[in-house]
Amino acid sequence: MNITILRTIFDDPVFMDVIRSADVAIENGIYPEIIYQGSSGSYFVKNTEGKKIGVFKPKNEEPYGHLNPKWTKWMQKICCPCCFGRSCLVLNQGYLSEAGASLVDLKLQLNVVPKTRVVKLASETFNYNAADRAISRTKKSLSERFPDKIGRHIHRVGLPPKVGSFQMYVEGYRDAYYWLGKFETEPLPEPISTQFQFQFERLVVLDYIIRNTDRGNDNWLIKYDVEEGDKPETPERDWTMVEQPKIKIAAIDNGLAFPFKHPDSWRAYPYYWAWLPQAKIPFSTEIKDLILPQLSDMNFVQELCEDLYELFRKDKGFDKSKFEKQMSVMRGQILNLTQALRDGKSPLQLVQMPLVIVERGKPGSGPFAERVKTIGDTFTQSFQERRPFFSWC
Repeated sequence: MNITILRTIFDDPVFMDVIRSADVAIENGIYPEIIYQGSSGSYFVKNTEGKKIGVFKPKNEEPYGHLNPKWTKWMQKICCPCCFGRSCLVLNQGYLSEAGASLVDLKLQLNVVPKTRVVKLASETFNYNAADRAISRTKKSLSERFPDKIGRHIHRVGLPPKVGSFQMYVEGYRDAYYWLGKFETEPLPEPISTQFQFQFERLVVLDYIIRNTDRGNDNWLIKYDVEEGDKPETPERDWTMVEQPKIKIAAIDNGLAFPFKHPDSWRAYPYYWAWLPQAKIPFSTEIKDLILPQLSDMNFVQELCEDLYELFRKDKGFDKSKFEKQMSVMRGQILNLTQALRDGKSPLQLVQMPLVIVERGKPGSGPFAERVKTIGDTFTQSFQERRPFFSWC
């Protein structure tokens, strides 16, 4: 078996079926195909028919992973080490960030992130070092030559599985750049424009809560189905039976989120959707009704943090103190978002609010106690004053 199914996905039969079909495809020589765009090793996973069913991103092939097949990050590390990595992020946790974004999306019922889980997957097309390939060849040779004496004692013959994020593939979508350009020359009809605004607000909510540091207009997708439906055969037939067009957003590439501090060095990593005209429109009643009751409930927020803890702690390099800082940033983002929704602000006004950190701890303790405002018996609120050198990139 080329895929190790983690216990957390047994409760999802649809996802399980996709994973099993990927495993069967690999067994039959239909290997994942590397995606040449981007700065890390990521792969389109296919089924036995050769159809794309998912995107797999191995942990050790992430932008700063030691087996990243793309040379651009290696060159950056060698030639410009001072600019290597994002100082606000935990390195090599992109796969957890991808799965964490999906978890937040699921908890808030936003439905903009394609379902993403952590799995272990092995394939000949992945980037392995020479030692792993040599060991795999040796095991295979010994198993074939001495199946009874040696072969039956070898636990695994193939290459070692890699842990990473597996995201369900979405069809019919195109880069936001494409459709946003179209909408400038061919404005959407009013009902579809309203529908798109609601979808856009869901994207804003997701990105703001997880503090996505990599949301350009090239890594979220739009699907716009202009369906004519059944045209009336006679004038007497009702035109209301014609199906209305549908528009949908998919938030992909969520691997650079969940920082343990707000960006405060060279770059600000802004949300590029903040420059869109949709960001100037106040949040709708629909988005308020969807998420405000949940985000206003501290028990819900704490449950969200606990679910993320169960996900993140599976990483071998898990640092509980760093994780708590990540949650402090996220709680601050939730606090700001909740206030913005209540005050009738727009997404643009939201991102202009002061940066807040909500830390777990005893109120009034620590070296900055005089600058801390108590908001409860367990959590304290503070503001991050240090700003990055460049605010526009």
